[in-house]
Amino acid sequence: MCTIKSLKSWKHSAILLTTIGISNIGDFIHLVAINIMVYQLTGSAAAVAGLWIIGPLTNIFTKFWTGSFIDYRSKRKMMAVTFILRALFICFIPFAPNMLMIYGILVILSVGKAFYNPASMTYVTILVPAVSRKRFNSIRSLVDSGAFIIGPAIGGALILSTSVEATLWINAISFVSAAILLLFLPEKEAIDKETIPTLNVSQVIGDFTVVQKFMRENKYVTFIYLGFIMIMIFSFAMDAQEVVFTQRVIGLSEFDYSLLISITGIGSILGAFLLSVFSNRFPLRYMITAGLIVMTIGYIIYAFSWSFTSIVVGFIILGFFNVFLNAGIMTFYQNSIPVDIMGRVTSIYQLIQSAIQVVFILIIGVVADIVSLRITIVTLAMVMLLSSVIFSINVLNPNKKSFYREESNDKRDADLEAK
Repeated sequence: MCTIKSLKSWKHSAILLTTIGISNIGDFIHLVAINIMVYQLTGSAAAVAGLWIIGPLTNIFTKFWTGSFIDYRSKRKMMAVTFILRALFICFIPFAPNMLMIYGILVILSVGKAFYNPASMTYVTILVPAVSRKRFNSIRSLVDSGAFIIGPAIGGALILSTSVEATLWINAISFVSAAILLLFLPEKEAIDKETIPTLNVSQVIGDFTVVQKFMRENKYVTFIYLGFIMIMIFSFAMDAQEVVFTQRVIGLSEFDYSLLISITGIGSILGAFLLSVFSNRFPLRYMITAGLIVMTIGYIIYAFSWSFTSIVVGFIILGFFNVFLNAGIMTFYQNSIPVDIMGRVTSIYQLIQSAIQVVFILIIGVVADIVSLRITIVTLAMVMLLSSVIFSINVLNPNKKSFYREESNDKRDADLEAK
């Protein structure tokens, strides 16, 4: 009986992982297509760069209220609706008459992702029992890493063999197929439509209070997750300057840079494959700390690199261990946040992250123009290493071991497994 339940559970997990994979690949396909379309229309690098700031800016204006909407409604249905809406508006992009319309459509797509991400996080927590989450997140890292390699390759191949417009329409079909797959997953929530509150200012303010209360009563969980977000801002800032740094400072060609990205993706896939096979042998705390420290060492090597070979070493290391960190922190998060407020908590955390990202990227861009880019990247990497060590000491604190439990006797998990 236990084996049958386990197989049934992993059948649902496999379907969910497939939808996540299709979504991730689809994101990369239309990212490649839209970048090419915008550059063809404008010939402006600034217009292309503007695509990268739409997501964080949209999050700042939507995350205030998305959690208040998500927590009271079916997460599975919401994920499906966002897939359908994204497919619909991707179909509209080839008919956009100007850049303003394209940017407007991209804002709508970003709003869809602003709903999808918290809904997906919550539904994974509901569907996957606590005892299976670490392995699920490890396999998810493999799926994400695979999409990082496969997505741009598929996008490029489709554009070369058809056209940008046809590529976007094929991409839209992939999102529809992901939505259809979600219909084969169980509805784990009993939603009473009569009790769903009206989304208004007073409800949003009340939900902010709920999140604030959770953060105040769970200071350690808040410290760990916000600490993780703050540390990853340094990597995000370095990634934003990656093209300029590798080509202007290191002297790599565009072909070298493309090869570098592919090698990094291969490192991520190898790390994710190893983790998905042996995830039960890696304690959660060590996944987080080892992943963070060694990934940061990869950034240190990158910051001090002088050749293609040295930068490859750094990127393979950071790509390999990044999957350990992400799978570990995601499992910690899912085990620590109550499902009934997870949408609101996730939205507020992502709001904080996006606001810091926008401000930090702008500051680093200005600083890099004032002082040397090499000094900027080295400083970011060194501060990231120091922050990672302090963070890891808190994670490895013996008194906090209970926060990194990998099994749960929680009644909710027992009920979910019984269904």
